[in-house]
Amino acid sequence: MKRKKSPPDQSGRPRPEFDLRWHLAESPGEIEFTELEFALMRTYEGFARWQSECLASVVDLAASGAENAMLHIIRMNDRPKTIKDLARLTNRDDVPNIQYSLRKLIGAGLVERKGSGRSGVTYEVTEEGRRVTDDYGALRRRLLIEAIGSLPDMPERLREATRTLNLLCGIYEEVARVAATHRRG
Repeated sequence: MKRKKSPPDQSGRPRPEFDLRWHLAESPGEIEFTELEFALMRTYEGFARWQSECLASVVDLAASGAENAMLHIIRMNDRPKTIKDLARLTNRDDVPNIQYSLRKLIGAGLVERKGSGRSGVTYEVTEEGRRVTDDYGALRRRLLIEAIGSLPDMPERLREATRTLNLLCGIYEEVARVAATHRRG
């Protein structure tokens, strides 16, 4: 499939044709899936940038999207989390990077470490971390939630997107295991 005919624009003029060829795709279904993956990559980068900018608006901290996510996941359900919990909840296995993010959040006074190796180490937000996550939530509601609030059928579209992304996450995990099992030496 080299080119896909686009429907005319609102004025009835023909739209330009786009080259939808990918080195990753041979059939129309593969092209659609590759387009989805490309959209996921762009969405992730935009989401990470949004997280960093929103957090920087409420606290003087240069943090990545992943560090921001870590802060909110530690606060989630207002209960302490272990590194194992954080890795599982974020679908990550890069424990040294998680530990780096935790050190950064602790250094900023947003998270505190409790316990020891024997009794188990957990992490929870400090009062400052609670204030920052509350301020972040308020700014998020004012900017992001209001921006999507007027989109038609958004709650159902979000539920369906969430179901689809969770399904894809499981598929990617399985095929990653298969690829790792059969990796060339």
